[in-house]
Amino acid sequence: MSEQPASTGEQSASTSDEPAGTSDEPAGTGESTFTVIFTAVANLGIAVAKAVAGTISGSSAMLSEAAHSVADTVTELLLLTALKRSAKPADEDHPRGYGPERYVWALLASVATFVGGAVFSVYDGIHTLTHSAEPGDPLVSYIVLGVAFLLAGHSLRTGIRQFRAEAARPAAPVGRSLRLTPDTTVKTVVLEDTAALAGLLLAAGGLLGGQLTGSGVWDGVASVLIGVLLVYVAWVLGRGNAQLLIGRPLPEPMREAVREEILTVPHIVDVLELTTLVQGPAEILIAAKVDFRDASSARQIEWACEEAEEQLRERFPAIRRVYLDPTPGLGQERPAASSR
Repeated sequence: MSEQPASTGEQSASTSDEPAGTSDEPAGTGESTFTVIFTAVANLGIAVAKAVAGTISGSSAMLSEAAHSVADTVTELLLLTALKRSAKPADEDHPRGYGPERYVWALLASVATFVGGAVFSVYDGIHTLTHSAEPGDPLVSYIVLGVAFLLAGHSLRTGIRQFRAEAARPAAPVGRSLRLTPDTTVKTVVLEDTAALAGLLLAAGGLLGGQLTGSGVWDGVASVLIGVLLVYVAWVLGRGNAQLLIGRPLPEPMREAVREEILTVPHIVDVLELTTLVQGPAEILIAAKVDFRDASSARQIEWACEEAEEQLRERFPAIRRVYLDPTPGLGQERPAASSR
């Protein structure tokens, strides 16, 4: 079968079977890069402000939030690396392209979230609980938290807007779409911004509890909860990227749609075995064992394979490679060897 990539100018076919992130957008590279850069710059500034506020107020939760923002900044840098390296075209050494490399760097990003944010937050929270000190003036921390909340909210809104724009089904629930999407860059940004907003609320609750009671226990508890939150985010991102690295198939509804599309091609009788593999946000591989009509000529079989590939790419532009293997149907007997 021919393997020339589909034109990047094609638009995603509208179909209820297609999951988010499998449109023909070239991996959403431009928008994803903008989203990641914006988030990285915002996180770096927020990290500095939180560290200063945490030092002034003596708040463990604020220092944990500073570590959280530093971890997010490192994550964005890793995601930028993923976008750049995964966009390289296929070559002789990597005939299927570099798309899966995106998931390697995204997996490292989830590790950075765990080590850089979660571990520090839990440790600092436990230290505060065991060495409780009287809270300092929280005014600066409140101001920083307010500004950080606005920036994180804007970043989350930008990420969700991009995600919906690239999704094949914009009306689908965001949670389900995020779970299915192979675009880990936007998924990471959205989840991290959501965790950032939750972490800011926890930090504010710790400051308020300490201010009302005069006890640093609230601050320590908030820090530990922030760490637990980051552990959960790191686990979700790590599990998703690991599945994509191992090899994840298309969702069942889309697999059935692919099977049905192949069966509409003349001379094709049955699809005996279908294998699908998500290799990137806009890179899907299809391989199938196909039973052709016994009366079909070799020429008709060849053109049927070409037609099947064209139809699949037209309906699902994210499909980049199609391999069809002519296979005898069930119950067919092997023909006797010709006598010499």
